[in-house]
Amino acid sequence: MNVFPRPTSTFFLLGMLYLTPLSPTSVAAQQEASYDYWAPQREMIRRGQQAILSCNGLFTSHRTVDQVWRQELAFLPDPVGQLMPARDGEGWTVRGEVEIDRDRRAVRIGDPEDDVPAMRAAFREGIGCVILPPDQDFGDIGALPEIVLPSPPGDPAEMAWPDGDLVDEVTVPDGVDAGALAAASDWAFERDTPEQVTLSLLVIQDGEIIHERYAPGVEIETRTRTWSTAKSIAATLIGILVDDGRMALDEALGLDWNPQVRETSDPRDAITLRHVLNMSSGLYPVDAGGLEYATGSGMSYWAGTSSVEGALDRGLIREPGTFWEYENYETLLAVYKMKQVLGDERTYLEFPRRALLDKVGMRNTLLSTDRFGDFILSSQVYTNARDLGRFGILWENGGVWPTTGERIVSEEWIDFARTPAPSTAETGNFYGGQFWLVPDDRKDEVPADAYSTAGNRGQYVVVVPSHDLVIVRRGLDWGRQGFDRWDLTREVLRAFN
Repeated sequence: MNVFPRPTSTFFLLGMLYLTPLSPTSVAAQQEASYDYWAPQREMIRRGQQAILSCNGLFTSHRTVDQVWRQELAFLPDPVGQLMPARDGEGWTVRGEVEIDRDRRAVRIGDPEDDVPAMRAAFREGIGCVILPPDQDFGDIGALPEIVLPSPPGDPAEMAWPDGDLVDEVTVPDGVDAGALAAASDWAFERDTPEQVTLSLLVIQDGEIIHERYAPGVEIETRTRTWSTAKSIAATLIGILVDDGRMALDEALGLDWNPQVRETSDPRDAITLRHVLNMSSGLYPVDAGGLEYATGSGMSYWAGTSSVEGALDRGLIREPGTFWEYENYETLLAVYKMKQVLGDERTYLEFPRRALLDKVGMRNTLLSTDRFGDFILSSQVYTNARDLGRFGILWENGGVWPTTGERIVSEEWIDFARTPAPSTAETGNFYGGQFWLVPDDRKDEVPADAYSTAGNRGQYVVVVPSHDLVIVRRGLDWGRQGFDRWDLTREVLRAFN
């Protein structure tokens, strides 16, 4: 009979296993990835989102507790705490693991003794609310950045629009169908889904307000978050520096990437300002990979990490300029380059107001920073509809402010922002330089020269140069959202045909 020798090594055993056929029933089942390893961070970020949205809702937007809870926080699936009638019967309060410190203008979400960290946010002068990291508390608020600058001269209530807010009467000019304009307004406000919540609508022609409408509980002064409409504001500031020769579209960003490559060259050095503004850097995408609310830019938005470090900490996976990928970090890289060009901290923090906001009357606009003093200009800006209307007028007027004749940004820069990114040529030419363009498949119903900012929860500034038109829609959409700015543009333009 055949007798196998006694195995004398591991290699022999492995060889026997390899040579001996296994029955189908003995083959191990393939594993499926089902566990969310990011769950603890998602919970921390969820508390951080609630802290920032609550803090800004109360102390930047000056909304009531119930307005914040019902609208600002509708974006969150399961807010911490409970909205309850106040014990004295006057108004509302929040009970549970929520602390609102009105003296410090700060909010804490979560129990400090829980496994999931409690998250805190505090209002800072000239900035809005800043998120603190889990290991800081209200005693650390004084070390957070702030921007203390005097207000521009004059009382906006007594200054004529668009420099101020004095509007004698909103009238529909001759040649515009008032009924069709009112119908477009109803289309924007009277949605067939509760997930689309229009807060304000502003229609401006030739620099004049011809329609203005607000939802109950919203005033002209009410600030809300721009989300990614902030990216277009960032592009304007960067354009000012490009026009001044201090930045260049097609020069390498020249950043010290993290981690640093120890060889003689780093392939990321090929990335230019044009690439990041076109959302085409070729860097590894983080937010686009479904981790926006677990890591990536979400950690700086909602958890107190640096908005710069994460942006620098990505490897190159594609040739720059060849592939479009929407990523918050692209904008933040451009903003970080802007900071380097401006040189010192004070100049950087004051630049947006001195170069843009004060010049066009955007007095209600706050550009927020992370706790390290870096602008989060991919999302974290709070403003109102009229200030965004002013922003739209500047772009519709070719970069010149109409009442002073001062050129703020060049026509060449506006042309760049409105030129489709080469990486979108095969997918509809829908994106330019931090502005959205009318996709090829919508140009039969919306003028091809229209372009738009766009932010989460329905923040839009639509510019239609061929009609000397600016449309501003602010929202607090949630859930599936789905409000379509090009549909809105189509409806408004029915009044002009």
